[in-house]
Amino acid sequence: MKRIFKFILNTIPRPILIRLSIVVRPILAFILKGNRFTDPIDGKSFSMFLPYGYGNQRNNVLSPSTLSLERHRLLWLYLQNETDFFTATLKKKVLHFAPEQEFYKRFKKQTNIEYTTTDLLSPLADVKADICDLPFEDNSYDIIFCNHVLEHIPDDTKAMQELYRVLKPGGMGVFQIPQELSRATTFSDDTILDQKERAKIFGQYDHVRVYGRDYFDKLRSIGFKVVEEDYTAKLSSELVEKYCLAKGEIIPVCFK
Repeated sequence: MKRIFKFILNTIPRPILIRLSIVVRPILAFILKGNRFTDPIDGKSFSMFLPYGYGNQRNNVLSPSTLSLERHRLLWLYLQNETDFFTATLKKKVLHFAPEQEFYKRFKKQTNIEYTTTDLLSPLADVKADICDLPFEDNSYDIIFCNHVLEHIPDDTKAMQELYRVLKPGGMGVFQIPQELSRATTFSDDTILDQKERAKIFGQYDHVRVYGRDYFDKLRSIGFKVVEEDYTAKLSSELVEKYCLAKGEIIPVCFK
């Protein structure tokens, strides 16, 4: 199964994968029904989660029902338990880059947010836009989600500046990235062109860098106040295992 999923991820373009997953998802959820692991996003339980990874495949990562990964489930729990994102009565303007399927329909249904999605390629995007040159006014959004996007962007400094520009004063942004916390400084090398080699070094063939611990300070240099939220440390080991989370993963919660 690992080889099959690895082949699919590395050969089928992401927009096509999104469309195909709509058909495949209910079939996988039915086949793998059980009670060992639970997806907190929809509350459904399974005998196993699916493997995932462009390079090294990780076991029990991809939820059969929502297709969420560890980072999605962690963010959902954080928003649900530590913020008023789902319960606020005052409507907030939310901008979501490259919207994840597991969040898209659920956020769309929320009556307490004004929800806008944006991306250059995603079929789920309301606004087709370049993150380095956004068509939005200054101080427009109360909340911005930009998760696992910046590692694809050659000029991530410009992208961060644009995120800061369109976030309202007092607003919150969550900018998750794949990160090696054992690495002090971010690594990039534009001379590596082979896709297999890029997947091996950067974790995915279309990534342009591996972020280190200095990622948080780079966000601070743009102007953000950054909370390095180690949310799995606030959960029991039983829940971390039950929800198939990545222990020690940091959520970068940013404020303007």
